[in-house]
Amino acid sequence: MLYENFADSKESRKFGTQTKLTPMKGIKSVFSGLFIAAMLVAVNLPFSANAQGDLLITPRRVVFEGGKQSQELTLANTGQDTARYNVSFVQYRMTETGAFEQIEQADSGQFFADAYLRFFPRSVTLAPNEAQVVRMQYRRRPDMQPGEYRSHVYFRAVPKETALGEETLEDTTAIGIRLVPIFGITIPVIIREGNLDLTVGLTDLALDTKSDTIPVLSVTFTRSGDKSVYGDLLVSWIPEKGDPVEVGVVRGIAVYTPNKLRRFNLQLRKIAGVDYSKGKLMVRYQAPNDLKPEVYAEREFSLK
Repeated sequence: MLYENFADSKESRKFGTQTKLTPMKGIKSVFSGLFIAAMLVAVNLPFSANAQGDLLITPRRVVFEGGKQSQELTLANTGQDTARYNVSFVQYRMTETGAFEQIEQADSGQFFADAYLRFFPRSVTLAPNEAQVVRMQYRRRPDMQPGEYRSHVYFRAVPKETALGEETLEDTTAIGIRLVPIFGITIPVIIREGNLDLTVGLTDLALDTKSDTIPVLSVTFTRSGDKSVYGDLLVSWIPEKGDPVEVGVVRGIAVYTPNKLRRFNLQLRKIAGVDYSKGKLMVRYQAPNDLKPEVYAEREFSLK
C-alpha cells in the first residue's frame, strides 16, 4: 500500500507472495493436492490479507526542510488480530502515469534519502486497537549537495508461520502448494536541502464525453525546478450564466523529482443541470490546505 493518491490514493498493494511446499493431509495424488491447495488459497486469501492489512499510519508523508530534524510516525492496528511489521526503506521511481516502480539505483537527477535517515524501532508488534510510535531522525551531512532526496519507508507485515509437523500426510508422495500474501504499506520521506525552486503547469486538457457514459478529463501536470509537488486537483464547471459547480476533486496528487510531467485522467461527476457541451471548465491544482491553499497552477478549458 503506497500512501498517497497514486491518483495518489491510499496505495494498497501486496508486495509479493511466499510460496511454500507443504504436505496436505488426506491427498491421494500430486494433482489432487495442487487442486486442494489452490482451493485453500482461494478461501483463505481475503482473511490473510485483511489480518495483515489493518494498519493505520499518520502522517502519510514526511518532509524534512528548514530546521526540521525529527518526526514521529504513529502506527495503529485497527484489526482484530495481533500483527507484526518490519520497518525498512525501499526506493521508487514514478512513471509518467503516476505508477511506481521499485529500483535499486537512482535515476539521473534523483537522490535517495535513506542514507541520511535513522528510525527506531525497526520492528513493531501491535495488538488489536493498539498504537505505537516510530521515531525518525534526519542527520544532515556536510557533503550533501542542494536538492531533494526521497526514499519510502516500508512497513512490511510478517505473516504468521505454521509450525512444522502441524500438517500430516497420509500419502507421502503428495505435494501441496500454499501461497502466503505479503502485505505492505509505504509512505514517502523527503529531505529538501538548500534553496529550491518549483514551477508547475497544467497542459493538454481534453474532455472525453463519447467513449463512456462518464465524462473523463485528461490533464498533464508539468514540473520544473529541483523539488517535487504534492496537492489537490479541483475541477469546476462554469455555465454561461450562473454560479460555478464543482464537478471533480482528487486529493493528494504528486509529481516527484526527477519527473518533468505526469499524465492524469479524472472522471467528472454527472450532475443535474451540468451540460459538458457548453460553458467552461476551471481546472485548479493547489496545495492541500483547506484554510488558505496555495494555487500551483490553474487553467480554463472551453467546452464546445
